[in-house]
Amino acid sequence: MANRAVARDAVFALRREIARIEGALPQRLEVPAGAEGEGEAPRLPIGVGSLDRLLGGGLMRAALTEIHGRETRDAGAVAGFALALAGLLLRQAKEPGLVLWVGMSGVLQEAGFPHAVGAQALSGLAPERLLLAQAPKLADALWVAEEAIPLQKLAAVVVEVHGNPEKLDLTATRRLHRRAQAAGRPVLLLRQAARPEATAAPVRLVVAPASSGTRSTLAGLLAGSIGLPAFTVSLDKSPAALPGLFTLEWNSDDCLFTERANPQIGTADPVAVVSLSGRGTGAAPASGQVVAFRRKGASAAGAEPAAPQHGAGRGPRRTG
Repeated sequence: MANRAVARDAVFALRREIARIEGALPQRLEVPAGAEGEGEAPRLPIGVGSLDRLLGGGLMRAALTEIHGRETRDAGAVAGFALALAGLLLRQAKEPGLVLWVGMSGVLQEAGFPHAVGAQALSGLAPERLLLAQAPKLADALWVAEEAIPLQKLAAVVVEVHGNPEKLDLTATRRLHRRAQAAGRPVLLLRQAARPEATAAPVRLVVAPASSGTRSTLAGLLAGSIGLPAFTVSLDKSPAALPGLFTLEWNSDDCLFTERANPQIGTADPVAVVSLSGRGTGAAPASGQVVAFRRKGASAAGAEPAAPQHGAGRGPRRTG
């Protein structure tokens, strides 16, 4: 225990020296009391059991979380998913707070500004509780976020950037993460059209739009209608280091996520994995092209005779 305390004091001393060189306040880099272990930090449950288990109970409230979009056209889905998380956060909060959205000018001009009325319909976030700050440069966006994170009136801070700027490196993300820990509130880093790289965020989610289902009514499914907004969420980085792929539907009325069966991972694949037995009504379709290889010693022109077939129970299977 003594060695651990000495090592921790040495790390804090090094951080204070780095803060002095960078011109930052040293106290902002201190670990708050009772929050030394990230695994013991308060969590924000997503509401989907399989995803929450991979996250260790949900997203850490006092931490930096990355939400990626692989292409610029996914910006709407990434922003909508972030607003849904804000709706979950405000619903579970004792007192509703403000959400600060810091966006770089290039992203806001390319993907558009967050729509206040639409954000309220999606997440329940009232327009007067959504604050928007537009920054022309990345350094300005990071400065606004770092200065705003400690404000007690804020429930969350969202930073939206484009691509992989050089200055958004491990050091910059570590500063955001440490300030989120010290302030005890979540910071969401939305990265549009970005590729994964090393950052201090303990969790990285890759979000893309998913096709909506058909709206369900008391009389059944309503043909030709559009159901709940859906997202494809890939768990690209987490403390458990386990990947996951989920299709989530967002119910804005009840403010909750539900998981939809994902055919890509076989949870709702109606096609049989193997052919049905002889007593079945049919066989599974071929999964691809079949290539035949000639056995050694077989004639090139003649057809190879089929091996004799034996039914089950007619004798032991020869392995030699």
